Amino acid sequence: MEATAADRRENGTGPGPGGSDDAGDLAHRLAGAIAGRDAAALRDLLTEQIDFRAMTPGRFWEAGDRDEVVEIVFGSWFEPGDVITAVLSAGGERVADRTSVHYRLRGHNAGGDFVVEQRAYTQQTGGRIDWLRIMCSGFRPVAAS
Repeated sequence: MEATAADRRENGTGPGPGGSDDAGDLAHRLAGAIAGRDAAALRDLLTEQIDFRAMTPGRFWEAGDRDEVVEIVFGSWFEPGDVITAVLSAGGERVADRTSVHYRLRGHNAGGDFVVEQRAYTQQTGGRIDWLRIMCSGFRPVAAS
């Protein structure tokens, strides 16, 4: 039997406070900040002190404040030659007291066209992320469109 919208709201997987609309909004704001290389927007999503850990194909990352996170994202993960051309998808949902978000980006760099997907789990305080775990697919080559 398919869950109704009220059922999904009640269990945190549908529209409404704490439901997927909130989680989806967070995913779109996070993906938009990264795709747009908007350090101020990314900073605004994070608390000043943050418990951040991430895994990319070749490395584990940790940070304790939002400026370190911004430096990792824009200084190491997405370098100046990496041009993001589209947010292909973004979404999220509540997982009890955490929010699961995912987004897929398309771009190109000197190595050619790529897609990259990141999946994250977050906790927020006062509407900002204070706990963040990210796993990244790495830049996956695709045929030019």
